[in-house]
Amino acid sequence: MNKSIGTMIMAATVFMGACTQESQQKTEQQAPLIGRPEVKVPNGVMTPEILQSLARVSGAQLSPDGTKVLYGVTFMSIEQNKGNRELFVVDIDGSNKKQITHTPQSEQNAVWIKGGEQIAFLLGGQIWVMNADGSNRRQVSDYAGGINEFLLSPDETQVLFHSDIQYAKKVTDVYPDLPKASGRMIDDLMYKHWDEWVETIPHPYVAPISWTGTMGEAKDLLEGEPYEAPMKPHNGIEDFAWSPDGKLIAYACRKKTGVAYTLSTNSDIYIYNVETKETRNLTEGMMGYDTQPAFSPDGRMIAWVSQERDGYESDKHRLFVADLSTGEKTYLTSDFDYNADSPTWHPNSQAIGFICAREGLNHIWGISLNKELMQITKGQYDYTSMHTSAGKLIATRQSMMKPTEVFVIDPSTGEATEISFENKAIYDQLTTGESVARWIKTTDGKEMLTWVIYPPNFDPNKKYPALLYCVGGPQNMISQGFSYRWNFQIMAANDYIIVAPNRRGLPGFGQEWLEQISGDYGGQNMKDYFSAIDELAKEPYVDETRLGAVGASYGGFSVYWLAGNHNKRFKAFVAHAGMFNMEQQYLETEEMWFANWDMGGPYWEKDNKIAQRTYANSPHRFVDKWDTPILVTHGELDYRVPISHGLAAFNAAKLRGIPAEMLVYPDENHWILSPQNGVQFQRVFFGWLDRWLKE
Repeated sequence: MNKSIGTMIMAATVFMGACTQESQQKTEQQAPLIGRPEVKVPNGVMTPEILQSLARVSGAQLSPDGTKVLYGVTFMSIEQNKGNRELFVVDIDGSNKKQITHTPQSEQNAVWIKGGEQIAFLLGGQIWVMNADGSNRRQVSDYAGGINEFLLSPDETQVLFHSDIQYAKKVTDVYPDLPKASGRMIDDLMYKHWDEWVETIPHPYVAPISWTGTMGEAKDLLEGEPYEAPMKPHNGIEDFAWSPDGKLIAYACRKKTGVAYTLSTNSDIYIYNVETKETRNLTEGMMGYDTQPAFSPDGRMIAWVSQERDGYESDKHRLFVADLSTGEKTYLTSDFDYNADSPTWHPNSQAIGFICAREGLNHIWGISLNKELMQITKGQYDYTSMHTSAGKLIATRQSMMKPTEVFVIDPSTGEATEISFENKAIYDQLTTGESVARWIKTTDGKEMLTWVIYPPNFDPNKKYPALLYCVGGPQNMISQGFSYRWNFQIMAANDYIIVAPNRRGLPGFGQEWLEQISGDYGGQNMKDYFSAIDELAKEPYVDETRLGAVGASYGGFSVYWLAGNHNKRFKAFVAHAGMFNMEQQYLETEEMWFANWDMGGPYWEKDNKIAQRTYANSPHRFVDKWDTPILVTHGELDYRVPISHGLAAFNAAKLRGIPAEMLVYPDENHWILSPQNGVQFQRVFFGWLDRWLKE
């Protein structure tokens, strides 16, 4: 690997990377900004209230001349039980930070326009424009259906956006005389998805826009087609792209409905010609997810992220490029055994930057068109986004210790300099626990990365209770991510040692490690959990008589499974949104491609050995061995893992005479999103664990 590639990938000139001491002091000494809660940390450690008070930074954008950074900050109000997002601008050296919006409504999707003189943004589902200092705000769209997200053409004369259209029939469409009837009439699958009944779907639109006038008539790129773009629930504007000349639009779409949709992950990249209104499929015959298109600056090529196999949502994220004139495709990361995401072209169109999950960390990498690779950033952090302009690179970064902030990156050295400092006032009052990477040998002789998080002011001469953290997904790498729910710092602040293994089935450790879990639920990955907790239990500072296990989603499944198979290792369990009965899960979930791939197929296929192994290892089959107190939590709006699993697990524990409590949220989905529910969850969580592991 060639060090010069890092500079080639992201910048033609060396960054103005380092903040001067003077500019740092200027940033840090600014008065509290409007909208920012004043937070006191009396005991110097993380609490549920402090966790909810942290500023949530996102959407960092460099100005066209590379001198300023625009970003958004969401402030949560526990009292009002909601959040509000405001916009900030700061010089690239960290000086002259200014909050440019002060409204009770959230400003979203903000981008620089007019060479950095103005900013376009979303407010109340419409596009607005204002001066770069926040003055002279004006609404420029009045689209009846509302706008979810938008992407401007390079010359800023056209706007690509997505908006929801009606999908399912309403009662009044069939029975106009029954305006108060509420029954949903369903005749196909995918009638629900994650946390909603599928009654609307997003469609992409393109329209002319005038910054001194209004937005013109919008054209639906999928007019008359019953398909969604972007794909719900996790995809967004990153699945759209403009060609440099504004004549082509690329978008990702899975053109399937009903049973076919629920069985397949086969999306494609489509190229829409704005002038001729013609559409062609760039990835015809590529059978997995194809997403995140990005045109090269010279307009000759397009990059995108592709998965190979239909039905395997956790397949390797491969970086592809295609020549738009010949159609020739190149698999750029064919020699790289890790995922590549968020492709970003270098201005010379000869290299691409991307974010890679590797060995418990998410870093910025680069690759040239001749497949030369280089890791650009380093350190015990997760980089979550990047943006380039005028030879400069900024990125958002987080860790288990601290939430997201904005950093300037020198691509030739990987040096990162913080410029946002949105949570500095709180962290100046906090004492955090250290997270340490530890490699542990598994039962089959492999090395497993396990994060160990220690309490603040850790005393090695003291004995601490320990929590085994079981990750969800099941294919989600435990990296340096910062969570507002399963937060390791708040666990550590409650005087627990956290053991977080990157067990079998997670990305970042090669495809063999990732794929082993499919068809082996309750198998090697559970042995990996035992390896991790047994190894840490040997430490003199861990009290092996006070061990707990906690987790959500597949982590909740893991807790339920461990409850019947742990051989008295643990003294308390907490399971959120976990799969309890796998036969029940197969028919109650919605994304059947996931169930078929990871579980092996339906339970009625008696000759299907993989499927039968899955159902034989279902946690509900081991309830007769339950002997340990368990807290069950679940959201009623969870359609991924329906609440019936939580109810069944709690009932089973009570009927078995096991100490158990249940926390049900009628207004939450697979996650816990509202501030007050988040605080309640943490209080119940630690109240339960302290009762069984400390008293």
